[in-house]
Amino acid sequence: MKTKKHMDRIIHSSHSDPFEFLGAHLVEIKGKSLVLVRTFQPDAKEVEVLKYRSKKVVPMKKIHEEGIFEAEFEGATKIFPYKLKKTRGDGSTHTFHDPYSFQPVLSDFDIHLIGEGTHYKKYEKLGAHVTTINRGKGVFFAVWAPNALRVSVTGNFNNWDGRAHPMRSRGLSGLWELFIPGLDEGDLYKFEVKSKYKGIISEKADPYAFYTELRPKNASVVHNIKKYMWKDKKWMKARDEKNWLEAPISIYEIHLGSWKRLPEEGNRWLTYREMADTLIPYVKDMGYTHIQLLPISEHPLDESWGYQTIGYYSCTSRFGTPEDCMYFIDCCHQNDLGVIIDWVPAHFPKDAHGLGYFDGTALYEHDDPRKSEHRDWGTLIFNYGRKEVANYLIANALFWLDRYHVDGLRVDAVASMLYLDYSREEGDWVPNEHGGNENLEAVEFVKKFNVVVHEQFPGALTIAEESTAWPMVSRPTYLGGLGFDLKWNMGWMHDTLVYFQNDPVHRKYHHNTLTFSLLYAFTENFINVFSHDEVVHGKSSMLDKMPGDLWQKFANLRLLYVYMYAQPGKKLLFMGGEIGQWSEWDCGKSLDWGLLENDSHKKLQDLVKQLNHLYKEESSLHEVDFDGAGFEWMDYGDYENSVVAFTRKAKDPDDFLFFILNLTPVPRTYYRIGVPKEGFYKEILNSDSELFGGSNMGNYLGMHTERIKAQGKAHSLCLTLPPLGALVFKLQKDEDKELTTE
Repeated sequence: MKTKKHMDRIIHSSHSDPFEFLGAHLVEIKGKSLVLVRTFQPDAKEVEVLKYRSKKVVPMKKIHEEGIFEAEFEGATKIFPYKLKKTRGDGSTHTFHDPYSFQPVLSDFDIHLIGEGTHYKKYEKLGAHVTTINRGKGVFFAVWAPNALRVSVTGNFNNWDGRAHPMRSRGLSGLWELFIPGLDEGDLYKFEVKSKYKGIISEKADPYAFYTELRPKNASVVHNIKKYMWKDKKWMKARDEKNWLEAPISIYEIHLGSWKRLPEEGNRWLTYREMADTLIPYVKDMGYTHIQLLPISEHPLDESWGYQTIGYYSCTSRFGTPEDCMYFIDCCHQNDLGVIIDWVPAHFPKDAHGLGYFDGTALYEHDDPRKSEHRDWGTLIFNYGRKEVANYLIANALFWLDRYHVDGLRVDAVASMLYLDYSREEGDWVPNEHGGNENLEAVEFVKKFNVVVHEQFPGALTIAEESTAWPMVSRPTYLGGLGFDLKWNMGWMHDTLVYFQNDPVHRKYHHNTLTFSLLYAFTENFINVFSHDEVVHGKSSMLDKMPGDLWQKFANLRLLYVYMYAQPGKKLLFMGGEIGQWSEWDCGKSLDWGLLENDSHKKLQDLVKQLNHLYKEESSLHEVDFDGAGFEWMDYGDYENSVVAFTRKAKDPDDFLFFILNLTPVPRTYYRIGVPKEGFYKEILNSDSELFGGSNMGNYLGMHTERIKAQGKAHSLCLTLPPLGALVFKLQKDEDKELTTE
């Protein structure tokens, strides 16, 4: 290509290979070798070349009025290291390494792994990385844009001028890279992408950025993600050796932006570090084992709660820096609290600076709108069949487990990924190759995600929010499952709330709604959840869902919470549910902590605290969650009185708790119920206790069995059942030794 064409393309930002023209080149003219150094400096009046280990300064000739300079070094037989010194029109000078004097950084092996979709630490190669190359400290940039004609790094260091730093193309790989000396942490940048198609130019945030400006700004920020010094080695070692399926998992689900705000300071959020000082002691005192964070990856819209992610590799700057976020997670681990984050590989928003039409084509998404759009959410769907896209997402999951030490990923909206016709009318979706509605590419992606995560981080949990009857969601892939550890029990949540929202006088007609979940309770590894989705959009708060007068509302909610902790499966409760929030959750304001000045709310909180500690202490409540051997009905058929009774068992079947629930406000005296063994049953928890705001009706310390048959058992108890009350009994083993059983 002739020099004039090169210059025109450099000036008009259309050169697909700027290294072919800029930088140092060894050439031969008329049998003589020489080195040509060229640079494009549109803001320079003069430019000089400074050779290393030489005091010689060679002025460059301006060969184009737009700012292209050139210098010839006759007799040179090889490329030499150098710097450039430019003088601006105002007389100021700047000496710097020439970005176009450096060799490629990405290795052939990196490019190979990226191309085949198996580079699971791709975040160490793509994006922006502070590094030193050939004595020049700066930032290495790399991005994937296979349908780009030209990609440039723009930023506050070059006046956002796409002509200043065009990147090197790595050929058919679709990768572009550039090392810019002199840059450092804190510099703002984007990628200016000029497409091969119609020359469309767009400014894109870095898909691999580790940090992002606070909205409404959206530039990526150069950040060294490796500098935090972790102090959680003990937790991480124990985590990887733990069998979580047999361990207590009680999750406090929170939205960091609205758990607690400071109205005296403009209603601002707490920072990550402030939450380490306030949230962690609260959650630990309440007895939870894990905190689950609504998405903390960067998102432009507060009202999306983080579920419309743009910065998949950026923790949101709303609450501080990446190191602040790491500090929060580190403090959780030092206080024996696990951290689960919501992860959103199902869709991404259409914001212009995001992933959509990244290089002027449907790159991360499908081209066909019948596959690419979630119209309900106004978002785009990832193309899971494209190996580079699947690699992007799997590497992202590993990134959070690796660099942020998170303990689990709760995958949002799995059902929307699995079905091609999810929320679509007939004719608005494309069947798979077999004519079915399963998204086979998404299924393979999900399986691969779970396999890779568990191979590399054996102690980490993967959790599916999956609302359909898709089989074996939480079964290993080698058995034909999707490979998740746990699945949200959406059916249990729905049926349970439907039942409890009925006036107690009508509950006998809906008894099977309460008991039905035990027919499928062991088909998956379930988490029983009352999540954020149940307290928004007109669904009412947990307390306000409950029927009856004020006393009955609190009694019903106490009863509901005991029922949840008594059922097989792990536990999750969204913030505010534990204090009896009256209003629906509002992401723009703090929870109503002032409610705790009222006894009813404080005592409800005390009950949740007591349930968490009981749940952790009693093996029967968590050791056999996913097998029918851990649960036995004592009576599920007393619909007339709306009473249910059952036991929860540990691996040792003699270690059990007995539960009986009266789901009406009618006290029941002399209620006989069969129990598994003879002995003294201590009443260890009563939701109607005055300690929790109840009427204090119960069985005092407990009761001895009688040799009277009931419900097919040889021994029974004659109990007083409090109104809208749940009783929990534990057989006292010391007394049991003195008795014989039939």
